[in-house]
Amino acid sequence: MTLSPRPDTEDGLTLKFWGVRGSTPVSGPDYTEFGGNTPCLEIRCGERLFLIDAGSGLNACGRHHRDGLPKEIDLLFSHLHLDHTAGLPFFKPVVLDPSRTINTYCGNLDGASAGTALDRLFSPPLFPVSLDVIPCTFAHHGFRAGERLTFADGATVDTIPLNHPQGSVGYRFEHAGRRLCVISDIEHSDPWPDTTLLEFVRDADLVVYDGMFTEGEYPVCRGWGHSTWQKGVELAEAAGVKALAIIHLHPCHTDTMLLSVEADMQAVMPTAFIARERQTIAVGEPMRSAPALALARTA
Repeated sequence: MTLSPRPDTEDGLTLKFWGVRGSTPVSGPDYTEFGGNTPCLEIRCGERLFLIDAGSGLNACGRHHRDGLPKEIDLLFSHLHLDHTAGLPFFKPVVLDPSRTINTYCGNLDGASAGTALDRLFSPPLFPVSLDVIPCTFAHHGFRAGERLTFADGATVDTIPLNHPQGSVGYRFEHAGRRLCVISDIEHSDPWPDTTLLEFVRDADLVVYDGMFTEGEYPVCRGWGHSTWQKGVELAEAAGVKALAIIHLHPCHTDTMLLSVEADMQAVMPTAFIARERQTIAVGEPMRSAPALALARTA
């Protein structure tokens, strides 16, 4: 895969990371390489846009694109924990434009939409205003994880339920002969890999995977709903996945630590890497060398 501000083909499948940190945003000199915003991913199937999650990275996404985003935004939630939702009212300038609609899709509430939960979160005394006073229109859609999503323009996205407190949803995008799977937030099972997940990600060009913990940290964090890069590599190798990106980075893991972890991971799987904020990937394109990955953050 290549990392570039503009992928070579406008018809390809591309991914941009706007936030890769888990639990809480972080900042400071120890977080300049990988970034400190919580999850937000921009996926384009040709010109067709999808966003996954509304963490603090959503603000940077909106400010970057400004008026270049479509009038209707399809925002797919993995789940509704704060690190995946708190950026929603700060998606400027989209939320300030009365001509725009944000369609949210939520699949971990047994078919219910995110509307009730988001209205509860974004209202006094937890938030100064309610969503209904924000100029844009919010349209909330519920589904059950495991169903295929079909959109009005004929686009489809496959989904899978993931092991996480209150549930989470994984997504699979297929376009132009390429396959991208986003698998976060998830805690690995025993035995591993899970056979259903194995088939879901099989032969993917890229899997984005939750690697929040080290193997040393995981035993005392069992049940928290997160995994390790080692389990991501096991899944990728068993499923014939071509490349692996680790996200949901622990807020205490500094650049120095993550660069060391990435080196260990690439010694096992050379096409694996730790995702960096503002990194743009042309899914399925030839992989650059490991040093290039470390230098390829884009503006």
